[in-house]
Amino acid sequence: MKKLHPQIAVINAGSSSIKFAVYDMRRSLVKKLAGSIVGIGSKDPEFIAWNKAENNVSTEKIKATDFDSGTRWLIEWMQAQQWFEQVIVFGHRIVHGMRHAQAEIITDDLLKELNKIKDYDPDHLPAELQIIHLLRERCPSVLQVACFDTAFHTTIPEVAKKFAIPKSYYDENIQRYGFHGISYTYLMQALKKQDKKEARGKIILAHLGNGASLAAVKNGKCIDTSMGFTPAGGIVMSTRSGDLDPGIAWYLMQKGMDAKAFNNLINHKSGLFGISGISSDMQDLLKHKKDNQDARLAIDIFCYHIKKFIGGYAATLAGLDVLVFSGGIGEHSPIIRSRICKGLQYLGIELNEKKNKKNEWLISRGSSAVKVYVIPTDEELMIAQNAESLFAGTKNNHK
Repeated sequence: MKKLHPQIAVINAGSSSIKFAVYDMRRSLVKKLAGSIVGIGSKDPEFIAWNKAENNVSTEKIKATDFDSGTRWLIEWMQAQQWFEQVIVFGHRIVHGMRHAQAEIITDDLLKELNKIKDYDPDHLPAELQIIHLLRERCPSVLQVACFDTAFHTTIPEVAKKFAIPKSYYDENIQRYGFHGISYTYLMQALKKQDKKEARGKIILAHLGNGASLAAVKNGKCIDTSMGFTPAGGIVMSTRSGDLDPGIAWYLMQKGMDAKAFNNLINHKSGLFGISGISSDMQDLLKHKKDNQDARLAIDIFCYHIKKFIGGYAATLAGLDVLVFSGGIGEHSPIIRSRICKGLQYLGIELNEKKNKKNEWLISRGSSAVKVYVIPTDEELMIAQNAESLFAGTKNNHK
């Protein structure tokens, strides 16, 4: 029998889906398996697994009427795999980590703290905590690590962090936290590998996917980001509203809308889906832009908001050296990248449209004062790296 290397399992839980990946711990981390359970709570939940060694994708309809049953199904499936006995650490994406500045080993105290703030992010945090507890029950001896999406943004200065509300609310931890930090950490790591000097410049990172945000980075540190207290703030997203006049909440509540309904509105019924009325998927909207005015408007508003943030962050940075596109839309939609960059020549942004259409790594012209990159993000690898590092620390502490 072939000897198995120690394994790291990465878990990324949401309210209706669970993504996972498994890495071999060799001299460098090697992804061997990835998969997900999608549609939890729907009529047709599905399990999808991709085996890299065999280059094989398998799908299976499963019973997952709620998150608990879906989680238990996944754990039982993992425990039945040959590699599972070699798993030495679970790495978790934790969307909201408040003021934690780096990944941490999950302890009872950390779980108590996260449990107190689960209402900050009801779409992610309760599910993330539930899977951690279930893994503790089933695999009590395996180390678990939390990687916080908010950690990257803990360097944001007070001028960008504080909202214009009474200080007492800031003392209650209401502030700009920012999200997509694990993705941004990976993008900065990729830039450093290419050019350390360039990575210390004035950079705007644009993670554009179902959830979308931008971050302004200077001297390697985040100084501002579009998302705020929750992932619903900032630019228009697939189903999230982005920034909204707070008076709208007051107005709708006067009309009888309660807090739960309002949260559902801004997180699940707004954004591209709300504007277009037909889809939250950018590719679908692009297919209908010629024959559907609302689809065109949704695309226009999405690009307009991003362009506005780029201009604002260039002012905040006092210039711009690098613009990075990432995330599902950012990596795969040349039309959207072109629309966003059109008219930004005054900032020094000039695209090479041939390279842009091919989704190449560097898509700016040689004459462009600002380098524009398309960098596929890898949040799972960042989580695995943090998990490996913290596991190694526990081993060294026991020597």
